[in-house]
Amino acid sequence: MRTPFLPLPPSNPSFQNELSRHGLPLRRTRPRVLQVNVGKLCNLTCVHCHVNASPGRKEIMRRDTIDRVLAWQKRARLPVVDLTGGAPEMIPDFRYFVQQLRALDAAATIIDRCNLTILLESVHEDLPEFLAAHRVDIVASMPCYTPENVNAQRGEGVFDASIAALQRLNAIGYGIDPALPLHLVHNPNGAFLPGPQDVLEADYKRELRAHFGIEFNQLYTMTNLPIARFASWLQRGGKYDDYLALLVAAFNPRTVDGLMCRDTISVSWLGEVFDCDFNQMLHLAVTDGAGHPVHLWDIDPETLEGRPIRTGAHCFGCTAGAGSSCGGALEENLAPAAS
Repeated sequence: MRTPFLPLPPSNPSFQNELSRHGLPLRRTRPRVLQVNVGKLCNLTCVHCHVNASPGRKEIMRRDTIDRVLAWQKRARLPVVDLTGGAPEMIPDFRYFVQQLRALDAAATIIDRCNLTILLESVHEDLPEFLAAHRVDIVASMPCYTPENVNAQRGEGVFDASIAALQRLNAIGYGIDPALPLHLVHNPNGAFLPGPQDVLEADYKRELRAHFGIEFNQLYTMTNLPIARFASWLQRGGKYDDYLALLVAAFNPRTVDGLMCRDTISVSWLGEVFDCDFNQMLHLAVTDGAGHPVHLWDIDPETLEGRPIRTGAHCFGCTAGAGSSCGGALEENLAPAAS
């Protein structure tokens, strides 16, 4: 469902001003999620990618950094560890990282943010079984249930590969066995907000089951943020200002309490700390008193609670309409704003 563009906002719209206008403080709560972006290496080059990931990127997390993250997590014991990229599975120490995380905490939720197509590459052909053996939740990018939209956003042939990967995951119990959750992520294929998450989930389940016999647990809708590669796409088409206007006009104050930046520690491939993965790509790091980026192993998670969060115009993307997070919409059943 496409949302009409709305009038342009004032130049340099201030997210912080909008929060103040609604009397909404934005500060951290107790950390719950450790989200580790292990690098920008990926087998795909997606139009909407906020990481600018691609097969040619060299930025990946090395073993020594992984060990320092593991040592921190051994002390902090955050209940959720979310591995993202790029394609996180492509770094040489991905399996080591997963094995050590599971050894640290048998009850922790470990998430692999997977693009699905990586599971069909010969070097990764046993990954589904590996992930299942270590009880790793899979959150998989699937922008649509039709090939035209998926291939336009992610590359020719990606839809068929994604379907094959989902069928393989189903065959070993993902999306069927309660111990092996399989969630899909929808990104709009253009400069508009996603439709209602519950409606889209019902559509996905009906179409994927009817045509391909695929089962999954939940659909997460995510708004494309106007940064990195998606921002370039908007600018080339002359749509950047209109899209930002759409996000600003669709600001929903009821989404602020649920923003993922409030309880997530985002860590880069170098170990630096950010409030979210989007801030990470914009180099808006958590800094010390001298303005230097802070590394994960230099912080006590208890000291983050109550800390203000760094914001920018891109934050309007997470608060537009029903809201957007790594776990999907923040306010169910709220349709995107219309003119």
